[in-house]
Amino acid sequence: MTFQIASEFTQVSLAHFIIFSALLFVVGLVGFFTRRNLIVMFLCTELMFQAALVAFVAFGRYWFNYSGQVFVIFILTVAAAEAALALALVVLLHRRRGSLNADDWKELHEG
Repeated sequence: MTFQIASEFTQVSLAHFIIFSALLFVVGLVGFFTRRNLIVMFLCTELMFQAALVAFVAFGRYWFNYSGQVFVIFILTVAAAEAALALALVVLLHRRRGSLNADDWKELHEG
């Protein structure tokens, strides 16, 4: 017995990708503002980067323009450099204080 899925249920439109991207971005934003662990904060910024990348690829595919995919490669390069610097910073901060709680570093704030 074979089952056929109606084609109207298998179509994924641009709106689906944009909604998915917006949800990823909101999860990253909420996680960044609610969590105090530095590693989780950096992971949330990476999640927001990935949400933007999904949107760029979706728009590029929708308009049959590959500039969105090219821009994604540049963003991934910046994100990789940011992740390397963040890891080095986290290791340095952990060695200095023994904690990764962002509240421990409030004295660096100017105001």
